[in-house]
Amino acid sequence: MVMNGKKGVVLGVANNKSIAYGIAKSCYKQGAQMAFTYFNDAMLKRVTPIAKELGSDKVYQIDATNENDLNTLRENLQRDFGKIDFIVHSIAYAPKEFLKGSFVDVTKEAWDVAMNSSAYTLISLTRALKPILNDNSSILTLTYLGSVKYVPNYNLMGVAKAALESCVRYLAVDLGESNIRVNAISAGPIRTLAASGISDFKFILNWNKVNAPLRKNVTIEEVGDSGMYLVSDLSKGVSGEIHYVDGGYNVMGMGAVDNKDGKVILRYNSL
Repeated sequence: MVMNGKKGVVLGVANNKSIAYGIAKSCYKQGAQMAFTYFNDAMLKRVTPIAKELGSDKVYQIDATNENDLNTLRENLQRDFGKIDFIVHSIAYAPKEFLKGSFVDVTKEAWDVAMNSSAYTLISLTRALKPILNDNSSILTLTYLGSVKYVPNYNLMGVAKAALESCVRYLAVDLGESNIRVNAISAGPIRTLAASGISDFKFILNWNKVNAPLRKNVTIEEVGDSGMYLVSDLSKGVSGEIHYVDGGYNVMGMGAVDNKDGKVILRYNSL
């Protein structure tokens, strides 16, 4: 199996609909051993059965914005695993009221929360866990097209994800000399717990399905397999990349059209 003998930690699994779950499940199928984290008691009830399903009893409570918690995470991982081979960072947050309406209304307080939670945690997590990363290890985070293109209602999270993607590139250079890879997956829209906070998300799902070259929305299994590739030795030559898993939607310059009776018709209008 591709990941036999590999050990890692997955941060940000919310339930079995999470993209992080899809990645963890694919890694488990390929032989990886993993630890998981949770934020509070409510999340513990969700994460514990997932960890058990994926063959793990290593579940640690952390607040990823707290440096002391990250240092404790390192100590726990070192105690239970020694060194690890991969990190999956699936942490992002912005106040829900700024995932709708006008971007110009974003407050400084909301900005700080979103940037700290969604982008800076990748830096602080990397710094905390770097001492226990094996040679040829991999760090993976999750982003979305709203970081580089306008997506209705993505607003503050789009700017936070843009910062996250820049962090990926700079960290890739910093850690490259230690033979540590840093990449991101930009997944297409998926109906996850996090996505439920975005206003009119159903419209985004339908639009992507109709206009993507593959004419479908991606699944957590498809994204999970791509994530497994990026944290495994199969991607030993890949770092600093934003890997799109969105049915090809990111290549589109405008809505897809159908040609009927010599007339070009926007495909979405045929729904």
